[in-house]
Amino acid sequence: MAGGGSAIRGSRVGAGPMGEAERGEAAPRQAITYFCSHDHRSVITFAIEAVVPESWDCPKCGLPASVDSENPPPAPKIEPYKTHLAYVKERRSDAEAEVILDEAIQLLRSRRKSGEIIF
Repeated sequence: MAGGGSAIRGSRVGAGPMGEAERGEAAPRQAITYFCSHDHRSVITFAIEAVVPESWDCPKCGLPASVDSENPPPAPKIEPYKTHLAYVKERRSDAEAEVILDEAIQLLRSRRKSGEIIF
């Protein structure tokens, strides 16, 4: 007898019988089908008493999906990245920017003359 003991092959310590009868009955469920704009169809299972959401993210592509196969929700609009300067230009015109720049330059020059800023 090579290698030791009377271990049962293919089993592990604490493993019990597998099956629904030993674990108890599964809760009643409902299968809901969701559709995304890429024509993916996803079946999601919920408990009978659960509130079924109107939309669900498609597991295949991540787009929003709904239960209406004829009118799936559109893909969300993705805003391009904006720089700080782009946001500033939205708030101020070029003329306003020139006025602010002139005020800042005058303040800087007056502080240099008084010796407050040395450079």
